Amino acid sequence: MTAAGPAAPGTTSPVIDRIEKFVRDIPGWTPVDQLMSLFLLAWSGRGVQGDIVEIGSWCGRSACVLGLAASMDGGTHVHCIDPFPARDDWYRNDDGSWSLKVQAGAESVVAYDQQTVWAEPFERDILPVYERFAGTLEAFRHSVASAGLEATVTPFRGSIGGFLAAPAGRSVRSRLAFIDGDHGYEAVCRDIREVERILVPGGWICFDDAFTTSAGVDRAITECIIESPAYEQAQQLTRKLFVARRRG
Repeated sequence: MTAAGPAAPGTTSPVIDRIEKFVRDIPGWTPVDQLMSLFLLAWSGRGVQGDIVEIGSWCGRSACVLGLAASMDGGTHVHCIDPFPARDDWYRNDDGSWSLKVQAGAESVVAYDQQTVWAEPFERDILPVYERFAGTLEAFRHSVASAGLEATVTPFRGSIGGFLAAPAGRSVRSRLAFIDGDHGYEAVCRDIREVERILVPGGWICFDDAFTTSAGVDRAITECIIESPAYEQAQQLTRKLFVARRRG
């Protein structure tokens, strides 16, 4: 699909090309098929009033794709909420796994204390980021700047609750919310509750790592989304991306 509509049969979508180029050097785990699905949701929902909110941005892999769709809209902004931890914000638990605690202004953000990060993925996927960048916020800004999306994508260091209480978030309404932060059950439920305060009728809520390996994510989606009458459509969209549409 292009900005003007579906690509001609037998041709390669330039959107796919741009997505692959954007994320080639951005650390992260979101696969291209899921990124394309996020792009399509963001682009096809451009008639619904509201911005895009992302919870859990890491180094900007999905943020750049959402920003690409928003930039084609002309008026939508992407707000990216993340603790953006520095290396020293991570601490090792007694079992060898890792959690983090970030002091973001007056807000203290604790994450991965329920579902912790095991030593192998921490050393393989997370530590190398701090070898390239001073911190994940610097990595995020580098990704967004490389994609030319500084005017469309804005980071917020903290939690979704902190964002909504801050001047930047008090008037935000969202037509698409992508939740990919702390995967613990209580954390996901909390993110859902906060997002529902701003998700407009007809808006989409999306979850990464759904019904794969994260029991907390699965339980939160089941109880808060699938079993809720507030959503008129809910389904698995890719191998690990779950989406639901709020009733209009």
